[in-house]
Amino acid sequence: MTSTPTAPVTMYTTDWCGYCVRLKKLMQREGIPFAEVNIEHDAQAAELVMQANGGNRTVPTLLFADGVALTNPSIDQVKSQLSSAAEA
Repeated sequence: MTSTPTAPVTMYTTDWCGYCVRLKKLMQREGIPFAEVNIEHDAQAAELVMQANGGNRTVPTLLFADGVALTNPSIDQVKSQLSSAAEA
């Protein structure tokens, strides 16, 4: 698990998710700090992901500090959400 205590976003992932790996690399390249939680090792996190996705355990699911959740977002969507949150 990647832990960044003051991260503006938490990424919920699994070990086998290629989309998660891709988005993590893009966020790291863009210098976007994030905390990572593997839903296969955290039942509460899995429940949170299911609530955000209509009962589905879809990853990557990102939860932003302002409470907004995005499922399998593009890097542009992540940057846009972070920009919107910073302006609020």
